[in-house]
Amino acid sequence: MRQLLKKYLPDQQTIHANRWLRPFASTLLHPRLWHLNRRSAAGAVAVGMFCGLIPGPMQMIGAAACALLFRINLPLALLVTLYTNPLTIVPLYVLAYQIGRLIIADSSGFVAPPAFDPTSFVGWTTAMQGWMITAAKPLGIGLVILAASLSAIGYLLTKTAWRIYLVRAWQRRKLKKR
Repeated sequence: MRQLLKKYLPDQQTIHANRWLRPFASTLLHPRLWHLNRRSAAGAVAVGMFCGLIPGPMQMIGAAACALLFRINLPLALLVTLYTNPLTIVPLYVLAYQIGRLIIADSSGFVAPPAFDPTSFVGWTTAMQGWMITAAKPLGIGLVILAASLSAIGYLLTKTAWRIYLVRAWQRRKLKKR
């Protein structure tokens, strides 16, 4: 499994050769950030799944910071954040909003955002702020719960898949020795 993942992930030399990342080379080239084993891969998947739900362009920055902090595989953590994309982000955020509504026992239903009114921009802005404040609490709670759940599921599935792969490899080796 290690060879399969290494085929698609960048290596240390790529980072070392990048002129924009060269000032951070001492931190980014730490061996544990590039080592790929069962623990580092599972941790990287968990971090990537969690940080993938961070709004905006901060997903990869968050994943990189967590990878540096926890000393897990950096390229895999960054790669896993890509599960959120323009096609998946809206359904995930709607799911997070519904989870948040369920947790805080909000039975008001989905409230549509106010329609844009170019003649009364200030009024529309005020209405939009009110709508965002009412949607923020269930969305924020739901995002944290969904991110933690996806992170835990990703961690466990990675550990399990790696373990199954290892057991099968051991069995194949055992059969070859006979």
